[in-house]
Amino acid sequence: MGDFHQNGIITTLHNLSRRPLEELESELVDFSKKRPLGLILPSLYSELEGQAMPLIISELEKVPYLNQIVIGLDRADEQQYRDALKFFSKLPQEHRVLWNDGPRLKALDKKLQDLDLAPKEMGKGRNVWYCMGYILASNKAESVALHDCDIVTYNRELLARLIYPVANPLFNYEFCKGYYARVADGKINGRVSRLLVSPLLRALKKTVGHTDYLNYMDSYRYPLAGEFSFRRDVLNDIRIPSDWGLEIGVLSEMYRNYANNRLCQVDIADTYDHKHQKLSLNNDTDGLSKMSIDIAKALYRKLATQGEVFSQEAFRSLKATYYRMALDVIETCHNDAIMNGLTLDVHEEEQAVEMFAENIMKAGELFFNCPMERPFIPSWNRVVSAVPDIFEQLVQAVEEDHKEFSNS
Repeated sequence: MGDFHQNGIITTLHNLSRRPLEELESELVDFSKKRPLGLILPSLYSELEGQAMPLIISELEKVPYLNQIVIGLDRADEQQYRDALKFFSKLPQEHRVLWNDGPRLKALDKKLQDLDLAPKEMGKGRNVWYCMGYILASNKAESVALHDCDIVTYNRELLARLIYPVANPLFNYEFCKGYYARVADGKINGRVSRLLVSPLLRALKKTVGHTDYLNYMDSYRYPLAGEFSFRRDVLNDIRIPSDWGLEIGVLSEMYRNYANNRLCQVDIADTYDHKHQKLSLNNDTDGLSKMSIDIAKALYRKLATQGEVFSQEAFRSLKATYYRMALDVIETCHNDAIMNGLTLDVHEEEQAVEMFAENIMKAGELFFNCPMERPFIPSWNRVVSAVPDIFEQLVQAVEEDHKEFSNS
């Protein structure tokens, strides 16, 4: 049984009673009659060939309350797009696959690039952004969930609990973040969240000082979770990063746009495991190393927008403060693992902390060297202002792809 403690300034919705899934889904069916519900799946083609995605689709086939599923497909050629259409054809819900590498969507992207309105780089952020645009354009869902496509422990209760807070008309939440214990196969996982984000936020509180923003970010139990849900109107104004700072960027945008009582987090799974990124100790352009740099930069950028002035000395102090706090976290997690009969490799944990500490400085250097960097993709409101018929063009491109290739 989960705990019932409310910590921080964000409402936490726990799993206290192990409520039957059938009850949750029955309520969601009723909610969907007044507020249509949707799901976004940002996917690589390679994930269709993995262990997780077939499991996810088999579970989604049983979901009775979804009005729409939007799949963003990356890194797929024409034959792979055809295969993807067949793969997702099992879904009983209305669904569309956005072929992001196809000629029609690439042509649309080129139009936006010419206006300096397109995402700057490939990746999950770009995929999610176009899926969000399609949700707005198709106008078939009022509350939408989004989750990753590499969850090897997936079951449909995760989705039900994730979307419930923004689906229930009696709740006033605009945004909900999923959280869970990162424990699988007898190990404690979630290194970036445990060993970078949490101690970095607390180190920033010591060096920068307590701010409402840092207290807000520190209230999330798993800020890097790729699972969240939102009301449709959130999509108009949100600006998301295209790099590994996506999850931090989304939380920062919600802080900017909404009062805290419109935001919540929910316990969505007892166990959760997915594809693990490499640590990449000797390559800061890949794996968890690049991720840690992007996350640190995202935090620095947000604090700078609030008037915080950084210096080389400030980053050196931050690195030293973080390092000491992160080592304490390792001891805490190690003791927790021992008491629960789990394993934790202290040597590997300390290697990760040493790399993260170096990357805190590297992120600071990049922050200084690229003061004009624009990491955020423009909001869809801005895009519509510049290209009034962009939604019609997006829907047309997706429908023409679907019509041409679904029956061939």
